[in-house]
Amino acid sequence: MGHFIRSSKMSVLFSLRGKKKKKEKDSRRENMKDSLLDEDEAAVPEGCMAVYVGAEMRRFVIPTSYLRLPLFRVLMESAADEFGFDQVGGLRIPCDEEDFTELLKTTKKTMKNSRKTFFLAGLSVTNGWASSAPNLQRNLGILSSEEIGLAMMLLREGQKHLFDHWPEPGVDDKRKKGFFDQVAQLNANYPGGLASYIQNARKLLADSKAGKNPYDGFTPSVPTGEVLTFGNDNFMMLEEAGVREARRAAFVLVAGGLGERLGYKGIKLALPSETTTGRCFLQHYIESILALQEASCRLVQGQCEAEIPLVIMTSDDTHESTLLLLESNYYFGMKTTQVKLIKQEKVACLTDNDARFALDLNDKYKIQTKPHGHGDVHALLYSSGLLNSWQSAGLKWVLFFQDTNGLLFKAIPASLGVSSTKGYHVNSLAVPRKAKEAMGGITKLTHTDGSEIVTNVEYNQLDPLLRATGHADGDVNCETGFSPFPGNINQLILDLGPYIKELSKTQGAIAEFVNPKYKDSTKTSFKSSTRLECMMQDYPKSLPPSAKVGFSVMDKWLAYAPVKNKPEDASKVPKGNPYHSATSGEMAIYKANCLILRKAGVHIADPVTDIFNGQEVELWPCITWSPKWTSTFRDVKRKVGECCSISQRSSMIINGQNIFLDGLSLDGALVVNANDQAEVKVTGYVQNKGWALEHVDYKDISIPEETRIRGFKVCKIEQLEINYADPGKFCFKS
Repeated sequence: MGHFIRSSKMSVLFSLRGKKKKKEKDSRRENMKDSLLDEDEAAVPEGCMAVYVGAEMRRFVIPTSYLRLPLFRVLMESAADEFGFDQVGGLRIPCDEEDFTELLKTTKKTMKNSRKTFFLAGLSVTNGWASSAPNLQRNLGILSSEEIGLAMMLLREGQKHLFDHWPEPGVDDKRKKGFFDQVAQLNANYPGGLASYIQNARKLLADSKAGKNPYDGFTPSVPTGEVLTFGNDNFMMLEEAGVREARRAAFVLVAGGLGERLGYKGIKLALPSETTTGRCFLQHYIESILALQEASCRLVQGQCEAEIPLVIMTSDDTHESTLLLLESNYYFGMKTTQVKLIKQEKVACLTDNDARFALDLNDKYKIQTKPHGHGDVHALLYSSGLLNSWQSAGLKWVLFFQDTNGLLFKAIPASLGVSSTKGYHVNSLAVPRKAKEAMGGITKLTHTDGSEIVTNVEYNQLDPLLRATGHADGDVNCETGFSPFPGNINQLILDLGPYIKELSKTQGAIAEFVNPKYKDSTKTSFKSSTRLECMMQDYPKSLPPSAKVGFSVMDKWLAYAPVKNKPEDASKVPKGNPYHSATSGEMAIYKANCLILRKAGVHIADPVTDIFNGQEVELWPCITWSPKWTSTFRDVKRKVGECCSISQRSSMIINGQNIFLDGLSLDGALVVNANDQAEVKVTGYVQNKGWALEHVDYKDISIPEETRIRGFKVCKIEQLEINYADPGKFCFKS
């Protein structure tokens, strides 16, 4: 077998032969060393030796310790083969002067940064450590010392199967080197390296096989939090408090996934949240943050130039597309300095209970990988240094949210107000939840040692946990018609100071879990590969008992309408359960806007029902507005006058900050556009043929994906559109 060590300009080879030849070579090296050290000792410093390199015989003085390194052993053999042992006046090296200079630079750097790895590479090759993986052993010659160190770690951790298919040196060498490039990256990305990942996986897989309860020793009980009633005085007070605090907040958007689960090939952030305007989720989020930024500054006395930061956690799958979406739309009006992208890396997949890595089905020189989970966002924020810079800038809050909930920002102001007024270190946004509904429940857990935490417990764990701790019926609805354990919607508000303090201890590491799908009851093999995962909302599990952890519950129609299921899956959901599809997500936006206007005094006609892509939904008037029109319910009440009415078949789009509805009766489609310096009052009776929703078949591939996954398209038959581009006060009366 051979051993190659490459710099950018040279490759040198030495061979390790049988034991007899090894003894001969050792003897030759000792003779060579003695011959070299017989040279005039006054000519070189102690512990060094002189060598001559290149056509011009340039003299170099190098440490004799270099003779122990694989790089120089190669050169010693080459010198002996070409010039013999009896060289007089110094050792000639058969090497170009430029290559040798570069070799010295590489060696000095390696000796400084990787002494241990070089020692292992140089000395341990002869100790038979690779004998359990003969195909790897034959290929050691093409690997660098760093790669050999990684190979040793893999064998030590039971991963020799990764090399079973490796052919002889000279075949697929670049792909073999590429394999170690991936291993090095996976090793660097995980705290403690791949050895820690494998060891953690073995423990969690053993616990899973044994059926160990992760909540052993804990007793669940109903937690205490804030239950808000939309539109009452307390709600509006909290909204105002939240808007005031918004200028001291940073937003973190977790957006590492593609839309494949929705039947959409693009990134989910690019999917239109609704189709009357075509405003995509990312545009909606950014415009909502900018609206909060402006509203917050208006509430503060004196000059306010706050710029709310937005961090987007991407992945290999979404990073470039997210950046392109931002750049091609000029960041949707946000300054480029406000937006930061941090990329999540993947982790290795596992094939069995021994945590053996899975090879990619399409590339035998690549380990199969999957996302580690959105819990990585905490470690990424910690390592990025952003948290400390935010604190230095006077920020107080960090708000985490996910990528396809078009209602979220209707709940943000009041929830932030709760965090501010209650002094919560952690505030989880929640909604009423039906018993056994497929969403985690916010739960108070009391351990046998007396410690308590308030955290998310996944729905498939909550019911068994309740039954195991004396609640015979498990998770059941109470007199309200909902479970007493509110539904977690994976939106968090954290107090920045305690958050930094906690992450300084944990470096952002979140408790992991594994969820293998076993082939049978023996739990000895998997249906498909698995991996370790972590969840953003599990952050509170690491907090001390002194942490103030609470939650804010709001009506589901106001705060939660995720888009995450493709049509064929949504159509199979039992009647009465949420579809969580593009169809239901868009209809939820119209419903929420209608109910908000209805609460403000507008007469909104009742909805009718229709079926799109096999999903029965309510059809409310298609009403949307840009975030700058209103950030709070108090703003809506201020901008809507008396005697307004909207029929069920109507559609209305409001684009502008200072648009007021007063005595408007709408039966058709109305679009109002006004710049921020124009104040427009719309009144009178507007009637036209309006817009209609036309059914489409999601299987019809001639229709764009973003349309057919909804099951309908908006046909704009007739509308009234009024535009005000100039500053001033205007009144439109139809």
